[in-house]
Amino acid sequence: MPTNKEIIEAAYASFAVGDVPAVLAAMDPKIEWTEAEGWPLYNGTFVGPQAIVDGVFMRLGEIGDNFSLNVTQLVAEGDTVVALGTYNWNRTGSAEPAEVKMAHVWTLDDGKIIRFQQHVDTAKERYLLT
Repeated sequence: MPTNKEIIEAAYASFAVGDVPAVLAAMDPKIEWTEAEGWPLYNGTFVGPQAIVDGVFMRLGEIGDNFSLNVTQLVAEGDTVVALGTYNWNRTGSAEPAEVKMAHVWTLDDGKIIRFQQHVDTAKERYLLT
Protein backbone atom coordinates (compact mmCIF):
# COMPACT_ATOMS: atom_id res chain seq x y z
CA MET A 1 0.00 0.00 0.00
CA PRO A 2 1.40 3.44 -0.87
CA THR A 3 2.25 5.91 1.87
CA ASN A 4 0.07 8.97 2.46
CA LYS A 5 2.78 11.13 0.89
CA GLU A 6 2.84 8.90 -2.21
CA ILE A 7 -0.96 9.10 -2.49
CA ILE A 8 -0.84 12.91 -2.48
CA GLU A 9 2.12 12.98 -4.90
CA ALA A 10 0.13 10.77 -7.28
CA ALA A 11 -2.96 12.97 -6.94
CA TYR A 12 -0.96 16.09 -7.87
CA ALA A 13 0.67 14.27 -10.80
CA SER A 14 -2.75 13.16 -12.06
CA PHE A 15 -4.16 16.68 -11.67
CA ALA A 16 -1.21 18.11 -13.64
CA VAL A 17 -2.05 15.95 -16.67
CA GLY A 18 -5.81 16.46 -16.39
CA ASP A 19 -6.61 12.97 -15.10
CA VAL A 20 -9.46 14.08 -12.85
CA PRO A 21 -10.89 10.54 -12.44
CA ALA A 22 -7.57 9.43 -10.87
CA VAL A 23 -7.67 12.40 -8.50
CA LEU A 24 -11.24 11.61 -7.50
CA ALA A 25 -10.38 7.94 -6.97
CA ALA A 26 -8.01 8.98 -4.16
CA MET A 27 -10.85 10.71 -2.31
CA ASP A 28 -13.20 9.28 0.29
CA PRO A 29 -16.87 9.62 -0.81
CA LYS A 30 -17.46 12.01 2.12
CA ILE A 31 -14.31 14.11 1.68
CA GLU A 32 -14.52 17.65 3.07
CA TRP A 33 -12.69 20.13 0.80
CA THR A 34 -12.31 23.62 2.26
CA GLU A 35 -11.14 26.59 0.21
CA ALA A 36 -9.58 29.54 2.03
CA GLU A 37 -11.99 32.06 3.51
CA GLY A 38 -11.86 35.16 1.32
CA TRP A 39 -10.79 33.23 -1.80
CA PRO A 40 -12.25 35.57 -4.43
CA LEU A 41 -13.93 33.11 -6.79
CA TYR A 42 -15.22 30.39 -4.51
CA ASN A 43 -14.82 29.53 -0.87
CA GLY A 44 -16.32 27.39 1.80
CA THR A 45 -16.46 23.65 2.23
CA PHE A 46 -17.47 21.22 -0.48
CA VAL A 47 -18.50 17.70 0.56
CA GLY A 48 -17.98 14.78 -1.78
CA PRO A 49 -16.01 14.40 -5.02
CA GLN A 50 -18.81 15.65 -7.32
CA ALA A 51 -19.22 18.85 -5.28
CA ILE A 52 -15.47 19.42 -5.62
CA VAL A 53 -15.59 18.90 -9.39
CA ASP A 54 -18.54 21.28 -9.78
CA GLY A 55 -17.55 23.88 -7.20
CA VAL A 56 -13.78 23.97 -7.65
CA PHE A 57 -12.23 22.07 -10.56
CA MET A 58 -14.74 23.26 -13.20
CA ARG A 59 -14.18 26.86 -12.09
CA LEU A 60 -10.38 27.00 -12.23
CA GLY A 61 -10.55 28.65 -15.65
CA GLU A 62 -12.15 31.70 -13.98
CA ILE A 63 -8.81 32.45 -12.31
CA GLY A 64 -7.10 33.19 -15.63
CA ASP A 65 -5.38 31.47 -18.52
CA ASN A 66 -2.82 28.70 -18.17
CA PHE A 67 -3.53 28.02 -14.50
CA SER A 68 -1.05 25.66 -12.92
CA LEU A 69 -0.25 24.37 -9.47
CA ASN A 70 3.41 23.91 -8.68
CA VAL A 71 4.21 21.89 -5.57
CA THR A 72 7.73 22.55 -4.29
CA GLN A 73 7.65 20.53 -1.05
CA LEU A 74 5.61 17.79 0.58
CA VAL A 75 5.86 17.15 4.31
CA ALA A 76 4.17 14.11 5.82
CA GLU A 77 3.54 13.07 9.38
CA GLY A 78 1.02 10.45 10.38
CA ASP A 79 -2.29 11.00 8.61
CA THR A 80 -1.36 14.54 7.47
CA VAL A 81 0.46 15.68 4.33
CA VAL A 82 1.26 19.36 3.76
CA ALA A 83 2.03 20.64 0.28
CA LEU A 84 3.82 23.94 -0.24
CA GLY A 85 4.04 25.67 -3.58
CA THR A 86 2.50 28.26 -5.86
CA TYR A 87 -0.50 28.89 -8.07
CA ASN A 88 0.54 30.38 -11.42
CA TRP A 89 -1.54 31.77 -14.27
CA ASN A 90 -1.78 34.53 -16.85
CA ARG A 91 -3.99 37.40 -15.84
CA THR A 92 -7.18 37.84 -17.83
CA GLY A 93 -6.96 40.76 -20.24
CA SER A 94 -3.26 41.59 -19.89
CA ALA A 95 -1.88 38.01 -19.96
CA GLU A 96 0.70 39.12 -17.39
CA PRO A 97 2.06 36.25 -15.30
CA ALA A 98 0.68 35.97 -11.77
CA GLU A 99 1.85 33.88 -8.83
CA VAL A 100 0.56 33.29 -5.31
CA LYS A 101 2.13 31.05 -2.66
CA MET A 102 -0.11 28.35 -1.25
CA ALA A 103 -0.18 25.59 1.34
CA HIS A 104 -2.50 22.60 1.20
CA VAL A 105 -3.17 20.43 4.23
CA TRP A 106 -4.40 16.94 3.38
CA THR A 107 -5.77 14.41 5.88
CA LEU A 108 -5.98 10.75 4.96
CA ASP A 109 -7.58 7.71 6.55
CA ASP A 110 -6.95 4.16 5.40
CA GLY A 111 -5.45 5.28 2.09
CA LYS A 112 -8.20 7.76 1.16
CA ILE A 113 -8.24 11.55 1.34
CA ILE A 114 -10.86 12.60 3.88
CA ARG A 115 -10.07 16.31 4.25
CA PHE A 116 -8.39 19.16 2.33
CA GLN A 117 -7.70 22.67 3.62
CA GLN A 118 -6.35 25.42 1.37
CA HIS A 119 -4.20 28.26 2.73
CA VAL A 120 -3.38 31.15 0.39
CA ASP A 121 -2.87 34.91 0.45
CA THR A 122 -6.42 35.85 -0.56
CA ALA A 123 -5.71 39.61 -0.57
CA LYS A 124 -2.95 39.16 -3.15
CA GLU A 125 -5.17 36.78 -5.10
CA ARG A 126 -8.01 39.32 -5.25
CA TYR A 127 -5.56 42.00 -6.46
CA LEU A 128 -4.13 39.74 -9.17
CA LEU A 129 -7.59 38.79 -10.41
CA THR A 130 -8.50 42.41 -11.15
